[in-house]
Amino acid sequence: MTDRVNWLTAEEQHAWRSFVRLHERLIGRLAHLLQTESGLASADYAVLVNLTDVPDGRQRYQDLARALEWEKSRMSHHLARMIRRGLVAREECAEDGRGAFAVITEAGREAIAAAAPLHVQAVRSLFLDQLTADELRALAEISVRVVDTLDEDA
Repeated sequence: MTDRVNWLTAEEQHAWRSFVRLHERLIGRLAHLLQTESGLASADYAVLVNLTDVPDGRQRYQDLARALEWEKSRMSHHLARMIRRGLVAREECAEDGRGAFAVITEAGREAIAAAAPLHVQAVRSLFLDQLTADELRALAEISVRVVDTLDEDA
């Protein structure tokens, strides 16, 4: 399998490493700001965003893990910490005794409502304000195409 590696060209390597560096620095900065300003870890925020995106604020553990691309054990451990902090609650699944739902609590709704404006402001100033409208459209098209390919291969 490694006999014929299609090595990256200098231009491809530059683009790839620049993208990785952008991702790492941006996600790190956003996580730090979120934690500092709201007390929520970026993982908490990701869970709460997913729960607020569904009408009843509840999602099966396995579906939430799949949406976040987390292992089941990571999801279970993280939700247990969030339950202890009162941000989510666990509801057993009546149809499937092995399954459970994560449900956003009122405290979770208050936490995301307080954190979201700070997060959006940071996303705007650190990322969106650096792009032209054409660059933003191109980035969206590229992102959708790559994610679609990843979803096909899942």
